[in-house]
Amino acid sequence: MAHKSVLLKESIEYLNPESADTILDATIDGGGHAEAILEKIGKEGRLIGIEQDAEILENLKSQILNLKNNVILINGNFRDLDKLLEHYNIKKINGAIFDLGMSSLQIEESGRGLSFRRNEPLLMTYKSYLEPSDLTAKDIVNEWGEEEISSIIYKFGEERYSRRIAKNIVEERKKKPIETTFDLISVIEMSVPPFYLHGRIHCATKTFQALRIAVNDEMGALENGIKKAWKLLEPGSRLVVISFHSLEDRIIKFFYKDISLRGEGKILTKKPIIASKEEVESNSRSRSAKLRAIEKIL
Repeated sequence: MAHKSVLLKESIEYLNPESADTILDATIDGGGHAEAILEKIGKEGRLIGIEQDAEILENLKSQILNLKNNVILINGNFRDLDKLLEHYNIKKINGAIFDLGMSSLQIEESGRGLSFRRNEPLLMTYKSYLEPSDLTAKDIVNEWGEEEISSIIYKFGEERYSRRIAKNIVEERKKKPIETTFDLISVIEMSVPPFYLHGRIHCATKTFQALRIAVNDEMGALENGIKKAWKLLEPGSRLVVISFHSLEDRIIKFFYKDISLRGEGKILTKKPIIASKEEVESNSRSRSAKLRAIEKIL
């Protein structure tokens, strides 16, 4: 498969799926973790895969997973995983994994503005099909107030020039709407110092990240999703989460700590597991990955 799963060996080791288990892959994406899980649980086991992007899910169905009758693929947001699994009468699971990394397929092929390397509509949503009420990045940059825009760029992107960028967004949209990724990049480029245009990362990286997180309410979804997965876990089962952002990692860290203090779970990773030097060299996306795992006691 084209998608390269990060920390694959470590994920399976900490998840510890066994024959006949029911395992939830809450972010099935390209199916890398899923295939490794299927090898462990065998024909008697069951894999439930959730994916918000309908196009990615269709691609996955056309590949090896659709040949297996013990795989349930669900289009939806993992924040609703309790309802999604209830529809299939699944009341308990023997393990859950969340890989919070953006799909390379979404970056390269979505056409929704998730990459600053292509001139696309400024949507930044993970959903393939939008409802009229769905929030987009275009809505934020053209309709939200300067303080609100500055706040999310700083909070979710940790962008030091958030105030300048927000100010110029508001000024430029008075002239014409900011509708595409390249429109937004132009505003960012005029908002930052010259040295920032030639840094290690693209000058738009942090702003794009912030808008994407806001559009998809990624932090709220994560908090809801891991709580619901934990409730469904059988005692002795494990929850594994791979994060790529300091805010995500903080949510997971404090969630695990709270569970541990209540005596309901045992933290298996005192410090987050990070990618080896070899993996980082072969897959640059793994550089910021952090894996945390916890086992349910009660």
